[in-house]
Amino acid sequence: MDLSVTIAGVHFKNPVMTASGTFGSGKEFEPFIDLNELGGIVVKGVAYEPWMGNAPPRIAESYGGMLNAVGLQNPGIEAFIKDDIPFLRQYNTNIIVNIAGRTIDEYCRVAERLQTADVDMIELNISCPNIKHGGVAFGTDPDMAEKITYAVKKVSKQPLIVKLSPNVTDITEIAKAVESGGADAVSLINTLLGMKIDIHKRQPVLANKVGGLSGPAIKPIAVRMVYQVTKAIKLPVIGLGGISTGEDAIEFLLAGATGIAVGTANLIRPTATMEVLKGIKQYMKQYEVKDMGELIGVV
Repeated sequence: MDLSVTIAGVHFKNPVMTASGTFGSGKEFEPFIDLNELGGIVVKGVAYEPWMGNAPPRIAESYGGMLNAVGLQNPGIEAFIKDDIPFLRQYNTNIIVNIAGRTIDEYCRVAERLQTADVDMIELNISCPNIKHGGVAFGTDPDMAEKITYAVKKVSKQPLIVKLSPNVTDITEIAKAVESGGADAVSLINTLLGMKIDIHKRQPVLANKVGGLSGPAIKPIAVRMVYQVTKAIKLPVIGLGGISTGEDAIEFLLAGATGIAVGTANLIRPTATMEVLKGIKQYMKQYEVKDMGELIGVV
């Protein structure tokens, strides 16, 4: 059976990737799994300068998932290029760099710095708050989403994936906007905004008050949005949101995703990506599926 897929001209040996922010740069997982088995590693968000992130507590469990308000803590682009790319290049897998910023200029500076780096793709995190527009996330306004996609694509020779926020009324409008802006692919969904309150202390559990909900609880929403987006635009889609098993991944593929990413499950079981990959192979064997083209978007 052939598990390979092509996304925006980049060949993947299989559709299984990691979701940004749940896998670091792979170093923590290397003792548990063979990183060579992954189709791609999407690294934790990287900004131009080091970001401290939000004050703790910034992670909380919730029914069917978790809330996080880590705030994209990262050591900055120079540390990433020096420490993480050489580590990742030891392995036969695609490197996808998730980039973050607070202004369009900040995003462009990260993308420009990556032009001389050995990476395969860039993933644009447009869920960051735009500080020049009162903290509204770039990804919740179609005009802003198109503008930032256009600006980053202009400086990026690597294929550009835009990661869509689900915290909108109609995600297809944002998908169409980034397609117009020149995106090469989209990934979805990012986390849904949620909140947890400690009833004994009578205050929010997270210092940030609200955080991003991820995990199995959001999977039906993610599958629905992937299905809608694949019908609305012509770009390849990477599906994520609550994938824990091979069966979960198959749902996203049938809904139209060309690739999938495993996120929160990594934090529960370090071997989750390998279990998902094994589950996909078992499904293909059970139903005598010869290649991914027989599955992608058949629903």
